[in-house]
Amino acid sequence: MAGVRDPEATKARIFEAATAEFAAHGIAGARVDRIAREAKANKQLIYAYFGNKAELFSQVLEARLTQLAAEVPVDAEEVDTWIDRLMDYHAAHPELIRLIYWEGLEYGTDTFPHEDERKRHYDRKVAVFAEAQRKGVISSEIPPADLLFMLIALVSWSTVQPQMRRVLTGDTDEDRARLRASVRAAARRIVS
Repeated sequence: MAGVRDPEATKARIFEAATAEFAAHGIAGARVDRIAREAKANKQLIYAYFGNKAELFSQVLEARLTQLAAEVPVDAEEVDTWIDRLMDYHAAHPELIRLIYWEGLEYGTDTFPHEDERKRHYDRKVAVFAEAQRKGVISSEIPPADLLFMLIALVSWSTVQPQMRRVLTGDTDEDRARLRASVRAAARRIVS
């Protein structure tokens, strides 16, 4: 007796396999046949469900960004707490940063798929910083979009460059705790 097809379970397996594949190899280096094999799915199903490889990458990245936004909402009024939660998230989900950096490497300054949707996503986060500035909770010296960009870069760099983190700051639990405290201190100075 043949098994019952479950399209949602198949899509979930494809998403997980695609996340790992794209994080490891980028868009150009990823192979749909490897994604299909890891997901235990038919290659043609991937195209049927998601269109082309670039569209699959885009949907995977958007889903991961949505997950981040839900689990770690921006908090401009409690920057230390937000920084800690964001660093914890990136440590637990390094594939998200890898996906974002692959996107940057492969698209460069060119427009990427769903860029307008992404801009709206980040506009909501920028609005949180703008409101905190309007209320006088954080400094308005730096425009809110620039401020968010700098804070994200500050938090994510140790995930992007783990080898430089090890070389420059060490790799023990104590070293990582010290670096985290330094990132929080830098963030506080930027927003105060």
